[in-house]
Parts: sequence; structure tokens; C-alpha cells
Amino acid sequence: MLDIQKIGNASTLDIVDGIKKILPEVKQTLPPGAESLNLSFLTDQSIFVSASIQGVIREAIIAACLTALMILLFLSSWRSTLIICVSIPLSILCSIVALSALGETINIMTLGGLALAGGILVDDATVEIENIHRNMAEGGTMDECILRGAAQIAVPAFVSTLCICIVFVPIFFLSGTAKYLFVPLAEAVVFAMLASYLLSRTVVPTFAKYLLPPEMDHHRLHQPAKPKNIFGKIALTLRAALVDFGKGTGTS
Repeated sequence: MLDIQKIGNASTLDIVDGIKKILPEVKQTLPPGAESLNLSFLTDQSIFVSASIQGVIREAIIAACLTALMILLFLSSWRSTLIICVSIPLSILCSIVALSALGETINIMTLGGLALAGGILVDDATVEIENIHRNMAEGGTMDECILRGAAQIAVPAFVSTLCICIVFVPIFFLSGTAKYLFVPLAEAVVFAMLASYLLSRTVVPTFAKYLLPPEMDHHRLHQPAKPKNIFGKIALTLRAALVDFGKGTGTS
């Protein structure tokens, strides 16, 4: 039995792929009479790394699809859906860049952190877009709606992001093996969340500036436009149901 371990920042996936490719050549070097000898893998750590990568991708896709569905149902805006979906991979990319700058690698723990953050990366962008739509309904120019919408939720979104990040602060006070295992996970989540907030302050308003103006005429308060698709019809039905519920409970 031959045990092969990686060193430094070497990629587990690259090493395993290289070993699988070289095995046929190694078998040819065996002495005569050893043709019946079978070379096989007993353990393969790349399976867990591949599973972690698939987990990150799966979580990002699920978050994007569910958020897209909710935005289409309640705002009837494919442009807003596009803006929010773009913010997810950008946040993950920013987290990977920050981890790389600190000397961390893409491993099971950092991938686990990114998978953990995948479902909540859409929060800041979603709140931003919804508030911009609310200001569009109340009137004003596109620039005014974006500025008001961004300013109104800047502090609440920042506090919400910090509340998520502060949960991982105690991990940085660990020592020994636990520190080297869980600190990368915490860094991956914190960097992704901070990147999500920064993108909601910069990229999301910029996208809104160039993508949402065609929808200005469809967001006037008390004058909802006639729905043009099934999502608009569902949104109008939900709005009517909420109004009826508010009247029945004496609330507005």
C-alpha cells in the first residue's frame, strides 16, 4: 500500500487526477509475471472535495431559483430577478479573492462556509431592489428612487449583516487544531456576507439605474398596470388578497 499526501497549496483534485492518469504507466513497469497484479484506490479524498464544490453550486442555484420565483411573483420583474441572481456569484467570487489574499485555499472547510452562506447572500440585494420598487411606486425620477431606496435601508441592512457575521467571531478565539479547521469556514462566510452588503451598495444600484427605467410607468401607487404575464396576474391577485385581509382585520 502506497499513501500519497499533498503538500502546501497543491490541489487535491489535480493530484488525484494525475495519479489516475499515471497508474496505467506504472502497471507497465511491473516485473514479468506480475500481469495479474491489480492496482486500485483504497481511499480517495477528492470525492469529499468534489462533493463540497457541488454543495456550493447547489446552494447557490437553489437560492437563486427561490429568490427569482419570489421576485417574479411579487414584483413581476425579470430585470430585478437578473440583478439579484448576479449578486450571488459575485459575492462568492469576492469571498474567494479575500480568502486567497489571506493565504487560504479552496478546501472542504472554505467550501462548506460558502455553501453555508449561499442561502443568505441574496438578502441585501433583495431588500435593496424591493425598496427601490417601493420608491418607484411613490413617484420621482429613477435617480431619486435609487438614492432614497438605498439610503433608507443602508443602516438596517448593515446591522443585519453584522448580526450574521458576529455569530462567527468566537471561532477566531479557538486554539489548536480546531482553529485551523474552523477559522477558514468562518472567514468564508464573513467575507461573503460583507461582499454581499458592499455589492448592494454599489453594483445593485448601478444595475437598477440601467435596467429598471423601463418599469417606471408600471409602478405608480394606486395605479397598478395591467399585468402582461402570469407572474403579474399572480402578483395582482396576492395584492388584492392582502388588501382584503387588511380590511378584515382593521389594518392598512
